[in-house]
Amino acid sequence: MYITITKQKTDGNFAQSVADFVAYLEKENQHRSMDDLEHFFDQYGDGISKEEVIQEIDGNTSKLKKTEPKFYSITVNPSAFELKRLQNPSQNLKEYTRDLMKDYAAAFNREINGRAVTIDDIKYFAKIEHHRTFKGTDHQIRENQPYATKILELKKQIRNIEQGKAQGDIAKLLRDIARLEREAPHQQNGQRIVQGMAKQGPQHHIHIIVSRKDMSNSFSLSPGSKYKSSETIFNGKAVKRGFDRDKFFSSSEKTFDKLFGYHRNYAETYQARKTFINNPKQFFSILSGLPTNEKNLAFKLLRKTGIDYPVMNIPTNKVQLALKTLQRLKKGLDKAIQSGSIGI
Repeated sequence: MYITITKQKTDGNFAQSVADFVAYLEKENQHRSMDDLEHFFDQYGDGISKEEVIQEIDGNTSKLKKTEPKFYSITVNPSAFELKRLQNPSQNLKEYTRDLMKDYAAAFNREINGRAVTIDDIKYFAKIEHHRTFKGTDHQIRENQPYATKILELKKQIRNIEQGKAQGDIAKLLRDIARLEREAPHQQNGQRIVQGMAKQGPQHHIHIIVSRKDMSNSFSLSPGSKYKSSETIFNGKAVKRGFDRDKFFSSSEKTFDKLFGYHRNYAETYQARKTFINNPKQFFSILSGLPTNEKNLAFKLLRKTGIDYPVMNIPTNKVQLALKTLQRLKKGLDKAIQSGSIGI
């Protein structure tokens, strides 16, 4: 599970309204029939129109400054392994979203009128999407880039020859291009993966728009708070503040596992990611101690990050990895996490 929480851009396209972001989330509906449209939904309702989403989010910004985000975007990306557990992706992910947002509310260290924040305080709208395309940050695009650059240069040479600006063997240049197309490390259906190409396989994911203000438009609930759990004095009173992302991310896994009977491998857990970042040797020590089947699955999952594990000699009894190897491995996995290839 890879979940991101992103604040609204306050210096760009989405400055004072959610309208542009809503329009972006409508992109998959452009080529669908009226009966096949994927609508927005919230905790209790389905079939919510884009106009209602814009009206509700834009109208729930009382006392927020122009420089403050009016909403946050939560993107939930189940892995291919998790998606295999779903019988009806649209309905299952909608059900999961509603339970997930209860976890979101519970992660706030805030009180509203003397009580803890609940799901009924959260104003949000969500939509399920079913397709993805390769982006420039994906490791497949980055690692294919040297080949793309050479191919572009060869095509430029061919144009110059055709226009009489240079001399050369066009047939040979075309053969060189075909060779580079084949040699590019990342292919899909026999073609070099390029930016904008649709990804194969199940790509179902969730976009959630969450208002910065609570349902009453009176209290600010920011998941971007730098505080996990603390108190401050406001108008002479002790006020709780903070949002516990660790709690939210961990709960999101448990909620999915319980809802769909999913057996989560250690390598898929949020705790594993934190351990890897903070103590890679401990991470591999734990992996080496897993039962054989679990360990094999763990490395299968990690290979999907784009790291070439087969060339590494990772002992199963004692973990004696050189520091240089650990640094290379950590750098590779960090990039993969950031690109959305893997993450919690």
